[in-house]
Amino acid sequence: MNIHYFAGEGWEEGYVRERLEGQEITFHEGALSAFPDLSDDKAEALCLFVDSQVGEAEMSRFPALKLIATRSTGFDHIDLAAAAARGITVVNVPFYGENTVAEFAFALLLALSRRISEAEASVKAGGFSPNGLRGFDLNGKTIGVVGCGHIGMHLIRMANGFGMKVLGFDAYPSPELARDNNFTYASLSDILAQSDILSVHVPYNAHTHHLINKENIGTIKKGAYLINTSRGAVIETDALVEALRSGILAGAGLDVLEEEGDLADEMQLLTAPHPNEAALRITLENHYLITHPRVIVTPHLAFNTIEAVTRILDTSIENLKNFSMGAPTNIVEIKAS
Repeated sequence: MNIHYFAGEGWEEGYVRERLEGQEITFHEGALSAFPDLSDDKAEALCLFVDSQVGEAEMSRFPALKLIATRSTGFDHIDLAAAAARGITVVNVPFYGENTVAEFAFALLLALSRRISEAEASVKAGGFSPNGLRGFDLNGKTIGVVGCGHIGMHLIRMANGFGMKVLGFDAYPSPELARDNNFTYASLSDILAQSDILSVHVPYNAHTHHLINKENIGTIKKGAYLINTSRGAVIETDALVEALRSGILAGAGLDVLEEEGDLADEMQLLTAPHPNEAALRITLENHYLITHPRVIVTPHLAFNTIEAVTRILDTSIENLKNFSMGAPTNIVEIKAS
């Protein structure tokens, strides 16, 4: 196939060329929007990322286009109706970091339970005493997993390995999953009231906006810890701050914040500065989250491992290969308008 590849990082070219030997690939450094005059009447495929908007105007510049392969889970940057009207197939990367994000959530939990950040700060400040740094065991504690999808299930299996009691909340409960993975489904209210640790793994949508909020955060078991590696707006920031101030929550591990906005895809953070970085800095300062001794804030990097990024490229490469052989994979369902 004749492929135009719009790269996110420079090393991708060598990696992709080696695995797509025999394909005619033109690499471009940057997004499609950086090349407004680019056209090719022989191009059959575009491989791009969420920073490349592809609408009717862009598609018209590639009249032979048959495939748009996005290296992301999200596909809001592609006009699906226009693609359908032109008979263009759109493929994506539906999964790439289930274990990756779950591992990071557990890393945050372990850092909180054993006071690792505080201990490190103490040593770097010249101290070497364990006084005031007593943690707690995870064995025997109850963890409430809010969202039992691919990531949540990885976390549940990890929690079982630590000897924890696991409660799960999900919009679509599966008795088979619960039986095979040694956990119990419960209502959100019961999970909030009974869990020593809460770990959030739901997608962000209208139903999960402020799922944990001013109305229900007071029902959380006093002294619980909250981990959020999903999306910031799932938790109402003011409610979170008040729960920390009042002692309802003993601490929190936050890889996402409400003020980040609705990012199209985590991988966007690898290719450009954070779109709301200045606002985030002010918010962090105002809410004292970064100075709270029992809160860990990280810059939305739960997904960011060598393996996860490699899986994204490998899936995209397979998508391109399979389409060229007439057996497309990971097709995004398109309905023509």
